[in-house]
Amino acid sequence: MKVTGLNIHPLKSGRAIAQTSVSVRLDGLAGDRRFMLVDPDGKFITQRELQALAQVEATHVAGGVHLRMGARTATVSFDPERRLDVRVWDSEVNAAVSDDGASTTLSDWFGRPVKLVHMDAAAGRVVGEEWADEAAPVGFADGFPVLITTTASLADLNVTLVSKGQEPVGMDRFRTNILIDNDNPWEEDFWESVEIGGIVFDLVKPCARCIMTTQDQVTGERIGGNPIQGLAEKRMSADRRVPGVLFGWNAVPRGEGTIGLGDELRVVKAREERWPMKIRA
Repeated sequence: MKVTGLNIHPLKSGRAIAQTSVSVRLDGLAGDRRFMLVDPDGKFITQRELQALAQVEATHVAGGVHLRMGARTATVSFDPERRLDVRVWDSEVNAAVSDDGASTTLSDWFGRPVKLVHMDAAAGRVVGEEWADEAAPVGFADGFPVLITTTASLADLNVTLVSKGQEPVGMDRFRTNILIDNDNPWEEDFWESVEIGGIVFDLVKPCARCIMTTQDQVTGERIGGNPIQGLAEKRMSADRRVPGVLFGWNAVPRGEGTIGLGDELRVVKAREERWPMKIRA
C-alpha cells in the first residue's frame, strides 16, 4: 500500500491543491485549512451553506493569501494585531482577520456579509481529547488534523452507486488529505496506527459525511452521484457517538516530517474489531 494522493485545502471549503510532497506538522499538513470565511459574528462558513466556495482557489503568499474565483482575484494580507474570535463547531479561536476592504470585496463575491480569517502563529486550537487520548492541535479543519482515505473503498462505493443507477464519484468529493492505494475495501477500519514516511498517524475516529459529498468540487453544484445514498447501504454508523454515514478516518500525526507520493504505508497497530455498522438488507 502506498500514497497516491496528497492534498491541502488552504481555504476551508475551497478547492483542493494537489501536492507531490508535503510537510507534516502536529496540527496537520502544512498549509491545510489555514484560512476560513466567517459571518460577521465569527461563525464559520462552508460549502454546506455557501456552495460557491468550491469555485475558490487559495494560494499562500507572503503575509496572507491570494484568492481566485473565476475571473475575480484578490490578495488579502493580515495584520497580526487585528483579531476576531471565531467559531468552528464548538471550538473558539482568536484568529487574525482581514481588513474592511477585503471583507467588502469578498462580501461582493458571495452576495452576503463575510470576513476572511487566518490561523496564524498566534492562534491556537485543540480538539478531540476524548478520541485521541490527549487534545490534538488543529487548524480550521472540522475536527482533526488529517483525513486518510483509500482507493479500494471508493471503488466499492462506486460499485454501489452504479448498481443504483447513479454516476460514480471521484475522491475529491471527500476532501481527503492522504489517499492510500490499496486492494481491500474498508480495511482502514482496522488500522489503529499507521506509519508513512517515518511518521506515525493514529486513526482516531471515522469521518461522518455530510451534504458536501453531493457537490461537484469544481462548480459547487449538487449534481452527479450521491455518495450519501451509496454509503447508506453498508456504511451507516451503529455507534451513536458518530451518527450518519462514514467514509475515511480522521487521523492525528504523532511526529513531524515530510511525506510524498509513492511512500509506503505500514500498519503499526491493528484494531481487533471493525467500527459497528448498520447493514441494510
